[in-house]
Amino acid sequence: MLDLSSQQAVSYFADRLRVHPHSVSVTALGGGVSNDVVLVEAPSHRAVAKQSLEKLRVEQDWFCPRERIFHEARGLEILGELLPEGSVPRVLWEDQDNFLFVMEAAPPGSLNFKTELLGGRSDVRTAKRLGLYLGRWVARTAGRDEFDAEFGGLDMFDRLRLDPYYRATALRHSDLAGRIEGLIEECQKRRVALTHGDFSPKNVLCFNQTVWLLDMEVMHYGDPSFDAAFMSNHFLLKAFHRPANMRDYRTVAEGFWDALRAELPKEFAWLEAAAMRHLGVLLLARIDGKSPVEYIREEDVKQHVRHSARALIFHPAETVEEAWERVFR
Repeated sequence: MLDLSSQQAVSYFADRLRVHPHSVSVTALGGGVSNDVVLVEAPSHRAVAKQSLEKLRVEQDWFCPRERIFHEARGLEILGELLPEGSVPRVLWEDQDNFLFVMEAAPPGSLNFKTELLGGRSDVRTAKRLGLYLGRWVARTAGRDEFDAEFGGLDMFDRLRLDPYYRATALRHSDLAGRIEGLIEECQKRRVALTHGDFSPKNVLCFNQTVWLLDMEVMHYGDPSFDAAFMSNHFLLKAFHRPANMRDYRTVAEGFWDALRAELPKEFAWLEAAAMRHLGVLLLARIDGKSPVEYIREEDVKQHVRHSARALIFHPAETVEEAWERVFR
């Protein structure tokens, strides 16, 4: 089987593109903990290939079926139909035997939203676009049986989110186990609209006033308040990391919610309070779950996050503004 991270990848893409191997360049892009991702460049070709891993790159054992990569490719196609043109990259081809797919690449110089936020560069326009995206696909998939039929399985969401984030955190904070289990049950039962499952700044590329959304391997038909909480959590975490930029991150978080509220149908008025109930658990999970954030290393900062997260779990905020007021008084 092809190993996308090995030298054999050059020959593989040369054969697929029908060019000489010497004219092909394959550059690793990382891929996070669950995939190998490479940039493929050849004459008249520039693309990104993504291959799923069976064992994820984390300290604790964490396995997941590799077939999820094709679920992700389908998710890109679906969001390409639901969102404004140019919101996601086009899928170019899939390789079932090697658990990979290839999509168009963003132009050179494209910016990763997570990298920008970590550098203290907060673009509220990008955050508002992401709020629009979430609100738009919730509005367009709510109550639609065809999306439930295609994305109704929760196995990947359980393996990649509920178990490593929620259950792993409950094991380390046994006094919170009942509350966390209640949120898991709520998330599993609330099947109302398409849900990304990894709606995070790391999965956002920005270029030429375009905002691309990536990584749909955890997409499912479920509880979209999880997506809103997942993105909101990352804005909070950056503020813990760079407290001098806290007001900028808050502006970004509130811009995201302003755009989301404007797009959501009236029957989703419950979504913000539901997202705030998840926020504390997700905040705690990125310190004590299976996938802790890599940029918060100082123990005193970790303790600050834990204290704030536990307070939000015991007494959830109703709005994002209330959450920020309580965490950063």
